[in-house]
Amino acid sequence: MTEPAPSMRSHGRPSTHVPPDGLYETTQHYVGDLVYGANDGILTTFAVVAGVTGGALSAATVIVVGMANLVADGLSMGVGNYLGIRTRESALERQGQPQEEAQPARHGLATFLAFVVAGSVPLVPYLIPGAGDDFTPAACLTFGALFGVGAARSLVTASRWWVSGLEMLGLGVLVAVVAYATGAVIALFIQNGAG
Repeated sequence: MTEPAPSMRSHGRPSTHVPPDGLYETTQHYVGDLVYGANDGILTTFAVVAGVTGGALSAATVIVVGMANLVADGLSMGVGNYLGIRTRESALERQGQPQEEAQPARHGLATFLAFVVAGSVPLVPYLIPGAGDDFTPAACLTFGALFGVGAARSLVTASRWWVSGLEMLGLGVLVAVVAYATGAVIALFIQNGAG
């Protein structure tokens, strides 16, 4: 794909933005948003699951807090990405630079959808009757999803699939351990303070 000439115009302003054409180009265009949303969705939701489990709270608490996290944090991430792109474009306009991204709302939507879809993975075992109080399936699904999302990055980047997968998995394990330990320590302090 050749770089567009800065003379292309969007709303009377010079633009270098080229709308992606086809599935591969579209995926490449939005891969940053998708990985950002999916990674944060999986990690923050699993952090909730691990923290609640570490705090010895109920499976119902996992579901309520996890679902609230999916909606609120997912919207926050999508809106944050949208506003970040809009702010950058406004700064570029003030500097007299050409527009780089004409569709910030689509980037925000991609981030939100990736967050919600990937972020629901750690909650799946808790939504199945009879498996709601088992942390192990949630951890296995989460770590598998982290590796899968990381490996999938290699389809549209120059990274090796196993390096990308292990990188994302390693960071996910670190977040899970910290969340679980935090929940356990806070629960211990509360129990000792109540006793």
